[in-house]
Amino acid sequence: MREMSERYQPGDIEPDWQRRWHEARLHESAIRDDRPKFYFLDMFAYPSGDLHWGHLRNYTIGDVVARYQTHRGFNVMHPTGFDAFGLPAENAAIKRGIHPREWTYTNIANMERQFRAMGYAYDWSREVITCDPAYYRWNQWFFIQFFKAGLAYKKKSPVNWCPECQTALANEQVVNAACERCGTTVVKRMMEQWYFRITEYADRLLDGHAKLDWPEDVILMQRNWIGKSQGVEFSWPIDGHADALRVFTTRPDTVFGVTYMVLAPEHPLVDSITTADRRADVDALRQAVAGMSEIDRTSTEEEKLGAFTGAYARNPMSGERVPIFIANYVMMEYGTGAIMAVPAHDQRDFEFARKYALPVRIVIAPAGAKLDPDAMTEAFEAEGEMVNSGAFTGLPSDEGWTKIAEEMEARGIGRRTINYRLRDWCISRQRYWGTPIPMVYCDTCGIQPVPEEQLPVLLPDDVTFTGAGESPLTTSPTFMQTTCPRCGGPARRDADTMDTFMDSSWYFLRYCSPGETRAAFDPEAARYWMPVDQYVGGREHATMHLIYARFFTMALHDLGLLGFDEPFRRLFNQGIVTAGGKKMSKRSGAVPPNDVVQTYGADAARLFILFMAPAGERAEWGTDPETGKPYSVPPGIEGIDRFLNRLWRHVYANRRAFVADWASGEMPASARGLRRKTHQSIARVTADIERFQFNTAISALMELLNELTAFTPDTAEVYHDVNIPWSEAVEMLVRLLSPFAPHIACELWEALGFDTPLALEAWPESDPSVAAEEAMEIPVQVNGKLRDKLVVPLHTDTATLEALALASEAVQRNIGDKSVRKVIVVPGKLVNIVVG
Repeated sequence: MREMSERYQPGDIEPDWQRRWHEARLHESAIRDDRPKFYFLDMFAYPSGDLHWGHLRNYTIGDVVARYQTHRGFNVMHPTGFDAFGLPAENAAIKRGIHPREWTYTNIANMERQFRAMGYAYDWSREVITCDPAYYRWNQWFFIQFFKAGLAYKKKSPVNWCPECQTALANEQVVNAACERCGTTVVKRMMEQWYFRITEYADRLLDGHAKLDWPEDVILMQRNWIGKSQGVEFSWPIDGHADALRVFTTRPDTVFGVTYMVLAPEHPLVDSITTADRRADVDALRQAVAGMSEIDRTSTEEEKLGAFTGAYARNPMSGERVPIFIANYVMMEYGTGAIMAVPAHDQRDFEFARKYALPVRIVIAPAGAKLDPDAMTEAFEAEGEMVNSGAFTGLPSDEGWTKIAEEMEARGIGRRTINYRLRDWCISRQRYWGTPIPMVYCDTCGIQPVPEEQLPVLLPDDVTFTGAGESPLTTSPTFMQTTCPRCGGPARRDADTMDTFMDSSWYFLRYCSPGETRAAFDPEAARYWMPVDQYVGGREHATMHLIYARFFTMALHDLGLLGFDEPFRRLFNQGIVTAGGKKMSKRSGAVPPNDVVQTYGADAARLFILFMAPAGERAEWGTDPETGKPYSVPPGIEGIDRFLNRLWRHVYANRRAFVADWASGEMPASARGLRRKTHQSIARVTADIERFQFNTAISALMELLNELTAFTPDTAEVYHDVNIPWSEAVEMLVRLLSPFAPHIACELWEALGFDTPLALEAWPESDPSVAAEEAMEIPVQVNGKLRDKLVVPLHTDTATLEALALASEAVQRNIGDKSVRKVIVVPGKLVNIVVG
């Protein structure tokens, strides 16, 4: 224990405490039977080079919760690691002439230093780095198990292609029609790719939401992304062709309003049904659509483009002949790639029909009203009464929906079914820095998995990085040439690597037993620690990582590897950090923590990032008006620094007055106010941490310090009356501060004479009888206008409140010579005097 210095010097005390925690292995976790477990996890970082405050907001939130749960008596596991595969490392290799591995591990070393400098209570013994062969070996093992179970398959299909990154992207990785990594406009390209059958889990992914304590907006985003819809699939004969169009519709009640059909430009029947005189128009449109992203094509703002094929289909319910178009707003990936167009009752169809002068026929009308198709400015998409619908005319549209579906089934032309927007997960990537796909191709035996005893299939070093479209692995003869595991003949390896979301779909399981060599994870350890009790990360992962991780867990459950099927019990989404209104990122201008930590210390940095705004809302970092760039050290942190220095000076000046066994002393009546504030603060900080309201918890700590400094302990007489409540208050303040600013809290704890680790102290409990207010403030109104306030004891009776209100000088002045007609007393709330 060192002597407390007069000045608060975080640059001295913080590295020392970080060293002491590490040497004591204070934050390492193990399976224990004597206390309940709490698995806290924040989404691990990509090693981009530097942490910035967008990252650190997430990780500081996590550290507060992990430390708090430790204080509450839980056996906490709080691991970390790096999501280390990905395109940036490979792009760096191309631009800088270094190997992606070197770039990645250099960045990891730097970011580890930054993590440690912030004092986070990570169990570093469980660190996971996904580019380590000891980790990605199990990616390959899982792939093979999925392949054997029929969950992994290969097919040729149109994929999202980023021309800049030269790789395929999953739908979830396309943001506003652009690659989420580099911002380049995404195009469609036909490729043979590996897929996981996530669509087989669509209903379970939806039903599983009932088990989760997650934000409603994240659940809604997942529901919309999965896009479950009930409808009817039925056939439309094509004039002059043996083939028929299969169409899926959620509105069979509008089938009599169809005036044209639309196929996706990629539909396999387009070539065979297009007439010679329409071929040029159709080809031109297909070429134009090939350069459009799925987001653009399905956007309500995008102009509708189409071309007539020259072919006609027959409405199986009415026998009417209608033209067949192709159009940009119909996707091959949804439904059957063909739609029946009902312009009167679908807005996209309406806009297309108006543009190409196609008929608009009303078949659903508002009850008791008529619609004029020529006068309509938008589609009528609501339910109503069926009109112009043959035998179904006059039915309510919801009843007509069922009747028409039954008629189609009875006639054998259709069936009721369920469709999903969710598509199978394309995991093939034409890049180097990822997990090699453990499959080989033999001309005799076909596709074969690599024998499990030969895993991992390692990334080769003899590759050439060009940025060209073909995978860099194809440039390595030592990698590509192999032998068939079945016949022993020559074979070639798969040249693609796995989507890096594969890595993050199970990393939370690896943390349970990171040193396990016989399996991806120890089943007993996973049974003890999983599911994750609290997960923290950005809501932008709702339709990517969070869906993939849920699917992966369900699949492992079905393979008999897990006894649960949801990975994350509770989820919290932190708000983004912006600078000048733009999200802080490496591209927009990221600010590392180094300058703030060096100037003010990690504790001040931690408090500042939490105090800026409610944790779930956007926090504005601020920009320097002279440079327009984000502050390296924001001016607002000075207030946090003043708070920590005030606390330090107060404890330093009065530390000899501290009474360690204050609970056994007499609490003087004069100290009731300080004790009340102390116990109110305990209750408030506890509730605020539970609600992730860290900014108001810090406010409560500041208010308690204000109350505390109003008392002057007697340093000469240890058991002076005031020293007892002061000692309780200062001890509680230090203990409450511990999760937020652990370095200064530990230093002050020692300065007060304690020799047990603060990190292991139990969380304070508030005494409600002490925290209860002794007085209340009652507004007094005259004719509804506030004229005075009474401060009275709690539970003051109605008669006394009325008498005190009428005796008030301010009230008497306002009554003047008027008569009091009525006095309304709302106990505990207000007194209103009615005069006239």
